[in-house]
Amino acid sequence: MTANSAAPLERPLSIEARGEGLLAVCFQAMASPCEVLLPAANRADARQIGALVAHEAWRVETKYSRYRDDSVVSWIHRHRGAPLVIDAETAALLDFAEHCFEVSDGMFDITSGVLRRAWRFDGSDRLPDDAAIADLLPFVGFGKLQWKSPVLTLQPGMELDFGGIGKEYAVDCAYSLVAARWNIPFLINFGGDLRASRAPPSGAWNVGVERPDSDHAAGTVLELELGALATSGDSHRYLLKNGTRYGHILDPRTGWPVPNSPRSVTVAASSCTEAGLLSTLALLRGAGAEAFLAELGTRYWLNR
Repeated sequence: MTANSAAPLERPLSIEARGEGLLAVCFQAMASPCEVLLPAANRADARQIGALVAHEAWRVETKYSRYRDDSVVSWIHRHRGAPLVIDAETAALLDFAEHCFEVSDGMFDITSGVLRRAWRFDGSDRLPDDAAIADLLPFVGFGKLQWKSPVLTLQPGMELDFGGIGKEYAVDCAYSLVAARWNIPFLINFGGDLRASRAPPSGAWNVGVERPDSDHAAGTVLELELGALATSGDSHRYLLKNGTRYGHILDPRTGWPVPNSPRSVTVAASSCTEAGLLSTLALLRGAGAEAFLAELGTRYWLNR
């Protein structure tokens, strides 16, 4: 059995002038504000580049959304228990997810999305019952999948959730499309996960990193010339009970949030997918986040 992929949903684009001779092509995707920043060339060129980036973001979102009935993820869920022939792009993502699972000792797991049936990170004090979490844990674990590319069998009751890597993957896909066609400086930013080709004529790209518990206010401004940044944190998805904050990053082995995690971690890397993986792995280390990143020798910015 194979999947059919739906056409991406069309949404509006807008072009805004930014300081220092830049144009921003703006749109919405993956529940996030997205933009492409370009030197102030003519608006026709900006719109063409922006449309290419937006359509790629919408394509990835449409294909891997767990909320759409016509996505590959929903198709896999509808056919639990049956061997499915997976398309090459999804197979590569599954291979990457398996790698993430292995290098994280099982803490980065795309099958852990089923735990959201118990957790609602809405800022309230409503914690789930231990029994509700225990009932879901048998359906968590990448090792329980039958996966040998290109054939996947998803066990009954299990789910796949590419949300932990999807936005960063979409940034890299869009980046590759633009870099293959235009030899210009540009920066792609999908909800704070971003990648730049090179510095604009005015100098480095100024990137604001949101301060935890602020209304999208920048706590740190970084200068980026080349490469990617990704941020993981709990500013907008958490529970608060008796003075204890429970962030939305769950340990799939226990079903509970990782204790003593930083409020946010921003990591620099050559690709957005790599930066996103490292920032999430750092949060999963809890109190050991900083030591983990320091040992890797990567550049990072951490808020507790």
